[in-house]
Amino acid sequence: MAGPPGDLVVRGALLVDGTGAPARRGDALVVDGRLAQLGEVGTTAGARVLDAAGLVLAPGFIDMHSHSDLAVLTDPEHLAKTAQGVTTEVVGQDGLSYAPVDDAVLDVLREQLAGWNGVPQDLDWDWRGVGEYLDRVDAGAAVNVCHLVPQGTVRMLAVGTGDRPATAAELDRMRELVATALREGSVGVSSGLTYSPGMYAGTDELVALCAVAAQLGGFWAPHTRSYGRGALEAYAEAVQVARRSGAALHLTHATMNFGVNAGRAGELLALVDDALAAGVDVTLDSYPYLPGSTTLAAVLPGWSTAGGPGATLRRLRDPGALRRIRADLEVTGSDGCHGVVVEWDTLQVSGVREAALSGAVGASVAELARRSGRAPFEEFTDLLLRDRLGTTVLQHVGHERNVREIMAHPRHTVGSDGLLVGERPHPRAWGTFPRYLGHYVREEGVLGLEECVARMTSRPARRLGLADRGVLRPGAVADLVLFDPATVAAGATFEEPRRTPVGIPHVLVAGVPVIADGRRTQALPGRALRRGAGPGGSCGARP
Repeated sequence: MAGPPGDLVVRGALLVDGTGAPARRGDALVVDGRLAQLGEVGTTAGARVLDAAGLVLAPGFIDMHSHSDLAVLTDPEHLAKTAQGVTTEVVGQDGLSYAPVDDAVLDVLREQLAGWNGVPQDLDWDWRGVGEYLDRVDAGAAVNVCHLVPQGTVRMLAVGTGDRPATAAELDRMRELVATALREGSVGVSSGLTYSPGMYAGTDELVALCAVAAQLGGFWAPHTRSYGRGALEAYAEAVQVARRSGAALHLTHATMNFGVNAGRAGELLALVDDALAAGVDVTLDSYPYLPGSTTLAAVLPGWSTAGGPGATLRRLRDPGALRRIRADLEVTGSDGCHGVVVEWDTLQVSGVREAALSGAVGASVAELARRSGRAPFEEFTDLLLRDRLGTTVLQHVGHERNVREIMAHPRHTVGSDGLLVGERPHPRAWGTFPRYLGHYVREEGVLGLEECVARMTSRPARRLGLADRGVLRPGAVADLVLFDPATVAAGATFEEPRRTPVGIPHVLVAGVPVIADGRRTQALPGRALRRGAGPGGSCGARP
């Protein structure tokens, strides 16, 4: 199917249209990047024909929680997502990303987010505003991109990196920054309320910023203040912010983790249902794995990360600060570790910034401590210092029952939350969507095929305001994926996290093949999907 774009007939597929309606056998005609006809398509002169017998034709998948902010600019293949059938990603997540910025904030973020995105040396960091970043995406990307205004980054610009309330003037500045970003195309606001400096914002500050998003048609996607002890209180705060501000709420990577929350997903879902009944517009996303993934520095208490990476490193060398950090981690329960006393054997190193430390990859902090004969806390601080906070980890704190109950909720969508850097990143970056289809649909029957596809397509499209994507219907943009329901599966494993999926031979973005016969083409048809940009690129309207 590789070759120049043009008319295409997909012949004899099982059409799963993204709405949840029963699948039906039929053809599809693509003309000028859009679906022109569904059902029985006759002979069309000059059209390419793709024999899709045995394959499902579905709308392209939408990743509601992505950390591909730099990858979409630097990795033309972007196999982590294209090979999964993802045609649109939502970046700017967890309150920390690279637009809007000024020179000083960009310097801080490049260091702070090295564990999330690396620091590409050949990247021209020539943008500062959201519009300029989205223009860079428009220059050619493997997939489409929607952008969230990162509240922590906005706070850096207006308040700095310190742990203090914003002044009235600073709050006005943050409102201006959010409004400008939304007018330049962002679809909403994200927060990372266990990450510095977004975590220093109080509820009233969040309400003020979310009110701007609500006025301009955006939504709020918070990483809440806790997924461990205090998780329900953190989710309740998110609902309160949405109710008071009028913003739609999207609970990103909605989980109930750590031993304190085993079997408690129903309490979260009851809170969601109560909010919906009260008129709050709530959706959520999750990934189909048990471990989480973040930077090792993220488990530090919030006070110790105030002031940015340089200040954090200085505290890690200060004996008095170290004693306080250790007490927070091992006795009290750090807010960075979700209020739970750290369990060093659950923190498994997945990547390092300094190549000399690669021997730590794959081992837990507890195992590294056994190797060195030091206490785990000493191993932890030494690794952070030697790796300049760039270490990433898998955090083995999830529960299968919770994962299954959350994915079954009718307001559920799919997000990978995948970090793409490091020697052994979490396999969710490469395997989330085929794992849903292969493991939880075909093997386990937790979701039906049509229902699962709807969670990957039309539901996220509604949240994003993509009126002409996420469904198979005449006139819709031809973001499409063809997969074999009998074989589709995640190839990625924890040992080999960059293996591509099986059973997804064809993926198209706006009618242009990016995966053809299981191989990446050279096409870069992806574009920025800006809020309020009109047909083909409209994001941000509430569902």
